[in-house]
Parts: sequence; C-alpha cells; structure tokens
Amino acid sequence: MKKVPLRKCTGCGEMKPKPELIRVVKSPDKTDENGEIIERGEISLDLTGKKSGRGAYVCKNPECFEKARRARRFERSLSCRIPDEVYEQMSARLCAEQR
Repeated sequence: MKKVPLRKCTGCGEMKPKPELIRVVKSPDKTDENGEIIERGEISLDLTGKKSGRGAYVCKNPECFEKARRARRFERSLSCRIPDEVYEQMSARLCAEQR
C-alpha cells in the first residue's frame, strides 16, 4: 500500500492527506542573464498539484481559505505580497470547485 503524504493547511493548521488539500502556488520569477527579475511569478490555485513553484496548502473549505487570507499566511508561505484581485480570483475558483 502506497503511503499518502500529509500537508498542513495554512488556514486551520491541521495536518491532512495531500489529496484532500488544494495547493496555492507561486511560479518561479523570470530573470534575465544578469539575474535581474523581469517578471514576478504568478500566484494561482494548482488543482492538479503538478505545477512547478513554491506551494502552500489549504483545505477545500472556503472558510479556511479566508482565515489564511486574513492572517496573511499565504504571503508568509510564498514570501511575496499578494494583490486583492488574485485573492478574489482564487476564492471564486475555490467556490466553483465546491459545486
């Protein structure tokens, strides 16, 4: 039997099996040949769990998502500022997944 990895929800702080959580991912920054950042990495929901980049996990529960948002836990986990529009897009997508 294959072992299922556990991940911690950034909202409620509970350890849960990875398939029960949704990954919020920040794709790598694009840099030029001098190492200067040209374009910041995009922040999005990774429903497949396969996108490359820094990730944070949250329950499929919208309340956990809001809790993590209010406490700025995604920003801490991904080491960057997240605009409100990005939160709104992720929240809408999360609600759409619930149906």
